[in-house]
Amino acid sequence: MQRYIARRALQSLLALWVMSLVVFCLARISGNPLDVMLPLEAGPEEYERVSKHWGLDQPLHTQYFIFLSKAVRGDFGDSWKWHGESAMGLVAQRLPATLQLAGFALAISLLIALPIGVLAAVMKGNGWDTAAKIIALLGQSLPPFWLGIVLMWIFAVHLGWFPTSGRGGIQHMILPAITLGWFQVAVVMRLLRSSMLDVLDSEFVKLTRIKGLAEWKVIWKHCLRNASIAPLTVFAIIAGGLMTGAVVTESVFSWPGTGLLVVDAVRSRDFQVVQAVVIVFAGIFILTNLVVDILYAYLDPRIRYQ
Repeated sequence: MQRYIARRALQSLLALWVMSLVVFCLARISGNPLDVMLPLEAGPEEYERVSKHWGLDQPLHTQYFIFLSKAVRGDFGDSWKWHGESAMGLVAQRLPATLQLAGFALAISLLIALPIGVLAAVMKGNGWDTAAKIIALLGQSLPPFWLGIVLMWIFAVHLGWFPTSGRGGIQHMILPAITLGWFQVAVVMRLLRSSMLDVLDSEFVKLTRIKGLAEWKVIWKHCLRNASIAPLTVFAIIAGGLMTGAVVTESVFSWPGTGLLVVDAVRSRDFQVVQAVVIVFAGIFILTNLVVDILYAYLDPRIRYQ
């Protein structure tokens, strides 16, 4: 087991290093940050002075090794837009808001997906199953930014039930959480429906029914417990989808999290903040995958030898 964990941990570190290289290169495609930092009337001397101050006069490979050597210590440099603020400090300030929204979206997703997925499997072929398939289709096809704007237009502008933007109480979270978690509803519901159909046809379920166990216990206790293994394996993908999806959702609803922070940083060509946000997102995603791999290896020992 220790060898399996060590191998997965090494693969995780390798993936994180590749991600650091990718984000370093992609951040610089957006253009020269000096064009945003300096006024239009700035001369060549000013460009040279600021470029030397931030190390932008160095070759790209030198800049990358400097960035990597500092990043392993948790130092992503100072922000170029928010003067006096460290990139990691800005991420630490905004990350709780993103985690709050992602956690609430995950809770809403599970509350919607679990009962619909179970009932769709139990009532296979009837109207409820058809409605569940339509919900899954819409969940995987509707763009989040479009869904967010439509929800805002209906429930905030016309009905006035929820605020249009900002962070506050639970009312501020409902619309962005639904927007963020709608795709996850479709994923969990389809996986759970498929797993439930397999479990419902198994021999142990037939045996529990022959013994006279109440139908609700058969479905919600025995079948659901065994069918939950498949959704567990994609939990890391779901968590990653919630974190990365926050970029679009937070922009639509002006939610002050890391998603909105990275959008502002990209517009300002603030490489330091962009790199810090992406590396943190990647780290959370990779760590979640690692934990799920280890948990799954405990559930199914055969995984350890693959």
